[in-house]
Amino acid sequence: MLDWLDPDSRPEFPPTAQALEHPNGLLAAGGRVSPLWLDAAYRRGIFPWNDPQEVRLWWSPAPRAIITAEQFRLSRTIRKLLRRQPYFITANQAFEQVQAACAEPRDAEGGTWIDDELLLHYPRLHAAGRAISVEAWNDGALVGGWYGVLIGSALFGESMFSRASNASKLAFATAAPILLDAGVTLIDCQMQTEHLAQFGCMEVERAEFEDRLRSAIQHPTPTPLPCVLS
Repeated sequence: MLDWLDPDSRPEFPPTAQALEHPNGLLAAGGRVSPLWLDAAYRRGIFPWNDPQEVRLWWSPAPRAIITAEQFRLSRTIRKLLRRQPYFITANQAFEQVQAACAEPRDAEGGTWIDDELLLHYPRLHAAGRAISVEAWNDGALVGGWYGVLIGSALFGESMFSRASNASKLAFATAAPILLDAGVTLIDCQMQTEHLAQFGCMEVERAEFEDRLRSAIQHPTPTPLPCVLS
């Protein structure tokens, strides 16, 4: 039975070890997605994800897909793409546009998990310096990008989109080395994908992930990304 979170109370999540195996990582329902709730969740490695028509659901899957400073790499294919970089890459210049593009339906059924509440509150985190966006532009048009939440030296990747070939991939490939050099020690990718494997993404068990996370959120927040990355 899932714990029900009272949206009128302070955020208190159950132990992550209580997360279900099927579906993997489902931990709790209810609550809110205000900046206070989001901060409390991410510090525990918990994130919201549900159909907009469903009740709010909170997740903590295991194993967890992460990229570390030690394991990060750029595949040969990505390096070739970067040498022919067709896009102008910026940071934190169009956060709300990036999030809105990530919220656009991507399948035949028109599904999306980024609802109006998320579109309202993540920009508040961005305004406070707690969320970042990276944008790919072509002839002045936004063609790709991604956004995430930053706490200490932990970066929680949220979503990405592409309207042109490899746009989000190159936006990440351009920004990630700069972030890691600036002090990011852990990039939480949530679930492993073939796309992320090109960057050295690996899966770790819950205990290792949470040990790494506890350490990362105690570190100073890295210097903000420059406005222009390439």
